[in-house]
Amino acid sequence: MRATAVRRTALAASAAALALLATACGGTSDADKKDDKDAAGAGSSAPKTPAKTLTAAELEKATLAQGDVKGRKVTKAGPADEVPADGVTVDKEACLPVAHAMYGVAQKGSVATTKRKVIDEPKAGNKKSLEDLADGKAEDAFKDAFDLTSTFVALNSYEGTAGPDAFAALKKAAADCAGGFTATVAGTPTKVASIAEEKVTGGDEAAAWTVTSEDDGDKAPFKLVALRKEGAVATFFSFNLAAAGGDVTFEVPAEVVAAQDEKLA
Repeated sequence: MRATAVRRTALAASAAALALLATACGGTSDADKKDDKDAAGAGSSAPKTPAKTLTAAELEKATLAQGDVKGRKVTKAGPADEVPADGVTVDKEACLPVAHAMYGVAQKGSVATTKRKVIDEPKAGNKKSLEDLADGKAEDAFKDAFDLTSTFVALNSYEGTAGPDAFAALKKAAADCAGGFTATVAGTPTKVASIAEEKVTGGDEAAAWTVTSEDDGDKAPFKLVALRKEGAVATFFSFNLAAAGGDVTFEVPAEVVAAQDEKLA
């Protein structure tokens, strides 16, 4: 395999490792308590009265399940995917809400959390024969085989105005940290090179970004989406292995977001 393919494989593996942490467990850190009032009014259509709070049973019913998204496999996140809130640190405190969203961590006021993995089913025609690989088509085979998007969804139910506040804090942090920051989980740092706003619709309010990570000069794009309906906030963190190699672009997981929006309606 040529050097470029080796580089892409390594970068893709790095992206997968990061995404495996993206369904982190809910929790609250001391840093969440700072500037809550300032964050609450940042670019949000948050209601002035408390939003409806879903019970744990209602939240589970509203969570994505197998069959809800065509062409995707939906499974529950497991213990290996969980990371405590205090296990996520950043070099810029203002960026903590983004790091928490990347790893599925709930914010202050969360009363219930569910987590799901939504993975594209392999597309017909993506399989390559050994003859293709031997004929110098390894890079194309890699691109086709791994042109699959995986999305980690954390759905949180909040009390009072905590849901709108959490959404607003994330929007403010994404804007403030557009130039990048470094997040560390379990002793492993991840450099975020940039955050760029994307388009998405749904719920009472929604926002999306391309989060670009960087490792030794190689960059990989991720998609981060936040969707709020009443007191429930869903975060979606997506990656595509082929896109990590730079030859494939992938979009915000609109169908996954729409399916979750429908279940919250």
